[in-house]
Amino acid sequence: MKRNLLSTLAGTLALAACATPKAAAPPSATPVAVSVPVAPAAPKETMRHPATRAEDVKDTLFGVAVADPYRWLEDGKAPEVTAWMEAQDQVTRARLAALPGRAALAARLKALFYVDSISAPRHRGTRYFYQRTHADREKAIYYWREGETGAEHVLLDPNTMSADGTTSVGLVVISHDGKSAAYTLKVNNSDESTLHVLEVATGVVSAIDVIPGAKYAHPSWTPDGRGFYYTRLPTDAKIPVADRPGFAEIRYHRLGTDPEKDPLIHERTGSAKTFLGVELSRDGHWLFVYVQHGWNSTDVYYRDTRAKSAAWKPFVVGKEAQYRALAWHDRFYIHTNEGAPRWRLLRGEAKRPARSDWKEIVAESEATLDGVEVIGEHLVLTWMRSAASELEVRTLDGKPVRKVPLPGLGATQGITGDPDQDEGYFAFTSFTHPLQVWKTSIKSGETKLWAAVKLPIDPSPYTVEQVFYPSKDGTKISMFLVHRKNLPKDGSTPFLLTGYGGFNVSMLPSFSSGLYPWLEAGGGFAMPNLRGGGEYGEDWHKAGMLARKQNVFDDFIGAAEFLISNHYTRPGKLAIRGGSNGGLLVGAVTTQRPDLFRAVVCQVPLLDMVRYHLFGSGKTWVPEYGTAEEEAGFKTLLAYSPYHHVTPGTAYPAWLMMSADSDDRVDPMHARKMAASLQAATTSDHPVLLRVEKHAGHGGADLVKQTVEMVADYYAFLMSELGLAAPK
Repeated sequence: MKRNLLSTLAGTLALAACATPKAAAPPSATPVAVSVPVAPAAPKETMRHPATRAEDVKDTLFGVAVADPYRWLEDGKAPEVTAWMEAQDQVTRARLAALPGRAALAARLKALFYVDSISAPRHRGTRYFYQRTHADREKAIYYWREGETGAEHVLLDPNTMSADGTTSVGLVVISHDGKSAAYTLKVNNSDESTLHVLEVATGVVSAIDVIPGAKYAHPSWTPDGRGFYYTRLPTDAKIPVADRPGFAEIRYHRLGTDPEKDPLIHERTGSAKTFLGVELSRDGHWLFVYVQHGWNSTDVYYRDTRAKSAAWKPFVVGKEAQYRALAWHDRFYIHTNEGAPRWRLLRGEAKRPARSDWKEIVAESEATLDGVEVIGEHLVLTWMRSAASELEVRTLDGKPVRKVPLPGLGATQGITGDPDQDEGYFAFTSFTHPLQVWKTSIKSGETKLWAAVKLPIDPSPYTVEQVFYPSKDGTKISMFLVHRKNLPKDGSTPFLLTGYGGFNVSMLPSFSSGLYPWLEAGGGFAMPNLRGGGEYGEDWHKAGMLARKQNVFDDFIGAAEFLISNHYTRPGKLAIRGGSNGGLLVGAVTTQRPDLFRAVVCQVPLLDMVRYHLFGSGKTWVPEYGTAEEEAGFKTLLAYSPYHHVTPGTAYPAWLMMSADSDDRVDPMHARKMAASLQAATTSDHPVLLRVEKHAGHGGADLVKQTVEMVADYYAFLMSELGLAAPK
């Protein structure tokens, strides 16, 4: 898949834990008052929230006075704040537990989430590695087999790693010879992690090969399996958490040696706005280091590992474009959006590596080239056409060989395999196709089903539409709709609208078993492909970032207006949901157009955009959002920052704010401050609830039972607010 280094080399979204906020910028002109409105704190008769103190706190930024009455809620470790969170959570859980049909929802979700399934395997040496979920286990287990059909052995079982289930497995990377596994362990499913190594044959975990600061590690193994290159963060408590990404370094670890003595391979960038990643070619000849500037551009350096004391050479540096290089047979295959917003593939020679000598072998087309791999001495391309996946095999010269058939309009993460092995595996899902794993021969094209998950779901009553609608500026936006085939176009159907719109993330038509209780109850589902995403290339991404971020909100509002004007639903039957950057999305559109929606589920969100960069790894998002430390960025951010646009005397929709106590990616202060502000401001009888997930990170908890409870809560909430009959 086309991935930025965040997913390819770091394996996580790069938003991290709380840090002490910096002082506000000094005034530069006569202040102009801009306030966060505070309504009378008296609780409404229909909903009693815990009392929340508002303070007279203001910053002056570029001559503008910005009020922040709930800043005291930023300190999640303060006793008063922890008591406030507990009180909010108790009120919320009591209300949700009493909703009609909630117990039946939980029972249905248990049947859907506790299932047997298997991932696409990875072939390493003579062994096959894969992941299974089990109907009687809380967490997925990692397995290996000797040969494709050999006896099954447990590689890692996170169910046995902690009595309370708080230890989670992050990434697992197998050496090319299949003899060793490097993996990360996390507490409470947070992003912070420690890297470990085990011997596959014996299951013995090394007591020596233990590397802290592995949040962005993603090891890249040498062909002989004796060691790996990785990204390491410092663990020095004296370094502010917000600045840690700028201290990342590339190191090499040789198995059985003290990690504290791992040699430095590439120095730190010094900028918290960058990511540093490393990738070694499969043959071990070429080492690439990537300096990624947000989600917008990449500098690539390389060296030939066969040359003693070889210095780093710039491969491509200083261009406003993204690059990923794959090396095979001393040729470089460069997947890039340089001069091609929908991406293309170039090829260079090791003897002539200069940019001027690269040749285009796959041109840009109307589809987006989402990923490139070398498998079975061929190129395997993953495309996105109208926001759905396609797979294609080409020669190493870029000549078309065949399309790989997919079961329908859906999504795949591409084919996995090795450059010198013929077999490849890929997973496929769609809105109405549960997970299927397929095996394909790159040489012959023979493709057969390898595994499929079986679920107690009948998708036949439902249909999938792809529609196109105009945004505010006339731009055509695509959107997927899932609903019953006999949907009445009279506005009576409750609809759930969700989106993301940022960081080049593509929203593709993939399967979610948790959606089906909503569909079975008669609800509809809508997912637009908003600007800021990657579905239609880099121009699409850039049209929704920095000063153009409002386009994303306009696209989402346009989706709601399309559903209403075409009588799929009406405002009183329309709910929205979003998480992380999608939480910012639903926060912004609710403060801009509260009349359009009846209920909101806002999960682990960013909502105070004036101060977001002061917390965790917020500085890494500055290339995407901008920063309030610069005047132009401040004006842009303040114009849409949801927390700063909550207006007293407004009848806001019902809100369920869902936070996590161990979220070290997006600081939970956003959820706390926004919940307090909405509770004080709204004049409606609709509740504003704050739910805090215990022992959970940005992606939630990885225990099935906690996921069941979380999803049951927000569907019971939505069904109650939209008048949809919950299961009995």
